[in-house]
Amino acid sequence: MAKSIFKLNYKGVGELMKSEAMQSVLNEYATNIKNRCGDGYEQDIYVGKNRANAMVKATTFKAKKDNMDNNTILKAVK
Repeated sequence: MAKSIFKLNYKGVGELMKSEAMQSVLNEYATNIKNRCGDGYEQDIYVGKNRANAMVKATTFKAKKDNMDNNTILKAVK
């Protein structure tokens, strides 16, 4: 049996993690999470040093209190 050698293309992976396609996937996930949370939550996507990132955060006082009391965002991720 011949051994296979796998060499990861780090530059290609880095480009993939920052790509428009990855941002689109993250946007879809963040939108679904925000919609499950309800009113008073916002989403944001940004490209960092190594990858694209998505976040959902509570912006109104009512949403912040709801998230503190019930872990709304964490439950919406599951």
